[in-house]
Amino acid sequence: MAESEHHDHDHHHEELGFWRKYVFSTDHKVIGIQYAVTGMLFLFFGFCLMMLMRWQLAFPGEPVPLLGKLFPRGLPGGVMLPEFYNELGAMHGTIMVFMGIVPLAVGGFGNFVLPLQIGAPDMAFPRLNMMSYQSFLIGGLIMFGSFFLPEGAAQSGWTSYPPLADIAPSGQTAWLIGMVFLITSSLLGAINFLVTTIQLRADGLSFFRLPFFCWAQFVTSFLLLLAFPPLEAAAFMQLMDRVAGTSFFLPSGLVVSGQALEVSGGGSPILWQHLFWFLAHPEVYVLILPAFGIVAEIIANNTRKPLWGYKSMVYSLIVLGFLSFVVWAHHMFLTGMGTTMSAFFQTTTMMISIPSVIILTALILSLWGGSIRFTTPMLFALGFLPMFGIGGLTGLPLGLTAPDIHLHDTYYVIGHFHYVVAPGTIFALFAGIYYWYPKVTGRHMSEFWGKVHFWPSFVLMNLIFFPMLIQGMAGMSRRMYDGGATYAHNEGVLYLNKVISFAAWGLALAQIPFILNLFLSLRKPKTASANPWRATTIEWAAPSPPGHGNFTRPVAAYRGPYEYSVPGESEDFTPQFEPAKAPVAAH
Repeated sequence: MAESEHHDHDHHHEELGFWRKYVFSTDHKVIGIQYAVTGMLFLFFGFCLMMLMRWQLAFPGEPVPLLGKLFPRGLPGGVMLPEFYNELGAMHGTIMVFMGIVPLAVGGFGNFVLPLQIGAPDMAFPRLNMMSYQSFLIGGLIMFGSFFLPEGAAQSGWTSYPPLADIAPSGQTAWLIGMVFLITSSLLGAINFLVTTIQLRADGLSFFRLPFFCWAQFVTSFLLLLAFPPLEAAAFMQLMDRVAGTSFFLPSGLVVSGQALEVSGGGSPILWQHLFWFLAHPEVYVLILPAFGIVAEIIANNTRKPLWGYKSMVYSLIVLGFLSFVVWAHHMFLTGMGTTMSAFFQTTTMMISIPSVIILTALILSLWGGSIRFTTPMLFALGFLPMFGIGGLTGLPLGLTAPDIHLHDTYYVIGHFHYVVAPGTIFALFAGIYYWYPKVTGRHMSEFWGKVHFWPSFVLMNLIFFPMLIQGMAGMSRRMYDGGATYAHNEGVLYLNKVISFAAWGLALAQIPFILNLFLSLRKPKTASANPWRATTIEWAAPSPPGHGNFTRPVAAYRGPYEYSVPGESEDFTPQFEPAKAPVAAH
């Protein structure tokens, strides 16, 4: 292309108006930023709901200070009603998983980084990409708006178990409609990621030259594509139970408040659990696989050496994806499924821990002998490793029927799950934000304030979730609006409710440096070079920030993704996108 044509081409694309450039954009970079910003706003909102719950758990029956008058329906006189506590619990889980972490990890990082890492000019289906974000936004707004319904938002937990969910107030209907939009969004995005990865890779970028991040997003997309349709079908069935008089999940002979419920009956509440967990267990890996991908990129870059066991990590990802579809009923040991089936799901649950351990071990071994740079992204990536390890280890007793009888539906489950997704996945997402921020904006975030953000967050996360494991082993049930004070056996661990709550409010304060850093850094001049971290993968061949079409010259892959500290090279990194240097002839 001649220079004048190149300028005309750029000029043509600058003519897009505000609406087409930012609101109805088909550019994967803009859509990735839209996903990321919306996801972070929902994460913040879900975190606020949790802080309200923690007041009620630490000081049950006492008026909520300051915020009590904002919610007269749920907090009459500032004192929280049990129904409002259930709303906060159900919506906290739904928002954090389906509207916060997944949109940020897959929609945000996947959309922005994956096409750049494979050398593509955009996603395979740009309009489908735009539709995916719009569907997510509509679903999120329906969920958010349900708080303003006369009877409030959904109250039946983030799992929406019938028959309770079938006869709950109108917020549950809004929850189901919102879920249909959120699921549709993920399905559209998953199709796009798969086709983009298969069809649009740069010349020379074979599958085993893909960065680990791309493999993680690729396997994640398969999980979304195969696991979400059963839940979408189940959401429609539960919606029909609520609005059209069907009985997919309503059994015969239900009695509510002393009155027999007039429904045709014959449905099975257990069927919903099967359909829900068939999605929701792969969903756990939808949360964790992108985190693995982000952490792998950052560890390779900041140790200045290749990932240890790259191929074994890739094979482990694939096995993890496959096995995640045959473990769902370990959430259902107490439904009376019988010893043969429970033995099967125990076995698959123990098996799925093996590929997870391989990936975690490979990441830890990658640190051995490295020239480690303790940048802010690296601190969060290093924090991820032991936190995910604790999350995984605490999950093993829940996968065995005998200890699960005692631990099921206690605070132990909350502690285990949150170790995986809060100091685990969310730390990886923070690492990714700090790492790719220069590529997205052309500016650097403050390293000092990044470290001020990391250390209190790391300490407080453990102060929140480790005591929950202790409470759970003491037998304290979850979802109790008075913090467990009803039951005498909880007396020895009730004091931990206050410890956890103060740590949670402290964690909120610890996010202030991050929020200020994120936005104030945008006011700095654009000083980031194309490759500020001296990294090897293809996205660093694009300018910071990338323009329309991403790359200023054609890119190709000439080697693997992690050629760091290659013997005989003048630099400690050899980018994928640079041709091999011709050997110098001897004189």
